[in-house]
Amino acid sequence: MWKKCSLRTRFFLPLGIMFVAALLIGAVSLQLFVPEQLSDESAPAARSARVVADALNSALRTSANPQATLDAFAQALGTSEAIRFQPDGASHPPPRVEVQTPIGRVPRWFVDLLTIPEVGASFPVRIEGKQVGEIIFSPDLSADIFEKWIGFVAITFSVVALTLLTGTIAYFTSGAVLRPLQDLGEGLTRMRGGDYKQLIPPSGPPEIRRSAEEANELARTLCRLSQDNRSLLRRIVSLQDDERRDMARELHDELGPLLFGIRAKAVALLEALPHGNLQLAASAEGILQSVEALQQANRRILDRLRPLYIQDLGLEKSIETLLQYARAQAPGLKLVSHIDGRLNAIEGLLSQTVYRVIQESITNVLRHARARSVTVEASMKAAELIVEVSDDGIGLPKDSVFGRGLTGMQERARALSGTLELVREDGRTVVRCLLPVGDSALG
Repeated sequence: MWKKCSLRTRFFLPLGIMFVAALLIGAVSLQLFVPEQLSDESAPAARSARVVADALNSALRTSANPQATLDAFAQALGTSEAIRFQPDGASHPPPRVEVQTPIGRVPRWFVDLLTIPEVGASFPVRIEGKQVGEIIFSPDLSADIFEKWIGFVAITFSVVALTLLTGTIAYFTSGAVLRPLQDLGEGLTRMRGGDYKQLIPPSGPPEIRRSAEEANELARTLCRLSQDNRSLLRRIVSLQDDERRDMARELHDELGPLLFGIRAKAVALLEALPHGNLQLAASAEGILQSVEALQQANRRILDRLRPLYIQDLGLEKSIETLLQYARAQAPGLKLVSHIDGRLNAIEGLLSQTVYRVIQESITNVLRHARARSVTVEASMKAAELIVEVSDDGIGLPKDSVFGRGLTGMQERARALSGTLELVREDGRTVVRCLLPVGDSALG
């Protein structure tokens, strides 16, 4: 539980415990020491009352008129509360329950808390061996109780004041520490998300400032490495495109004419065969069909290696042509597209990446998804290009990892400082690619 407490809670909880502990210690101290103290303070007065009683008894034994002597003594004693004479048969006054002070009544719970001891005493007074009354010692403890109450209140207010003062200092001190820590945590979160440009403001105690400066230096290093990584990825993607272009040129320039020549000779062979030679005619027809299949396969390979018509037709028309091929391969598939016409304004690696993402996504749908409908969207919003391909197919298996095609798309997106994600939303599998549109992305 302590690990889940915030910094302020960790400050204030011990302070609260200390406050309660101080009150408990004060209450226990009152119960332990006050009774003995009151007894010690009343002991001299009790001894004086005994001396008075002994002297009175001696005087009564030697007096010619003991009763007159006793009456004179009682009159001289007056109405003293601590030591008084009480004739036999007179009732004792009720014990004092409340303690009145100049500033009000002492609470009853505090009086009960003190556990006031029995400090009163009585000494018999005799005339001719017969007890006629008592000298009663009954001290008034109001002043002592009031003194203890004032001390308790002073200690309580002192503890409260110190606790509030310490709590206020702790509150502002923790605030001065928490704000830099929050900045540091937010900065590290941004770094984890790939944002290395917004640095952490160094503030707070020296330890936190040093941590922020170290984190900023780490961010600068990661930013340089990220830029180098993106540059390397762009170079790799460019090399891959160059390799595909060279391979496509070789296939087009070398394999294309050869296939065309074989097809032409197969047609000429069919026309030159005499009528009735069915076996040779069937063989020649088979050769012609195989060559035509090779030509179609060669065109598909050329299209996947390098869509040569992006520069001629524009990206929007190129994507529409790609989707027409997809409809032809899967006649039962409902394919809906929303292509932003502004995509024709982009070029280079960015346009090729958009085309490749859509191409690879459609290929995966046709091969694996068993979908009935596919939606392709490509739009530009502010300085960001958004590509989404969603289908209602069987979805992704658990713990699936990116294959070669998706990995290639992800590398292309990262090379342009973009992101690529494959998610399942509302019963549809979505490939979503976000690409920044600007000089940094087009360079």
